[in-house]
Amino acid sequence: MGRHRSDPLGIARLALVGLAVVLLLAVVVIGARALLSTFGSEEPAAGASSTPSAQPSAEPSAEPSTPRVPTVRVVCQADRCPVFVRVPGGDVLIDRDLARGEQASYFEPELDVVLDDASTVQVFENGTARSPGPPGERQAFSVKKAPDQ
Repeated sequence: MGRHRSDPLGIARLALVGLAVVLLLAVVVIGARALLSTFGSEEPAAGASSTPSAQPSAEPSAEPSTPRVPTVRVVCQADRCPVFVRVPGGDVLIDRDLARGEQASYFEPELDVVLDDASTVQVFENGTARSPGPPGERQAFSVKKAPDQ
């Protein structure tokens, strides 16, 4: 009786419990990241707006002068438009799919833009339409705010 004997089934059960805990933690972390990215896409970063084009802006304007022109505005013209915009060397402003008619506008002085399919979106650089790319073409480009804006 004084001898201690290791139980192979007990060790296997402990290993399975440990694996289940690790998998549960992974699911919680992935779910939390997905939830946070969903909230992040609903509330644009400072200086940005992302709204469906069918809805007019109801925000009162503090400046009665000419409206501000975004450095870049992307309007989705397909069912799904993957868009990535960031401040060079800084914050990612959007990294998600826009839905048909949805648009995203950014006013930062300089932006990096990546479009997975440049033919699915209409892009405006400082208010000027950029020519669309061929279907399926990935485009990456930088845009600087026009000096007069």
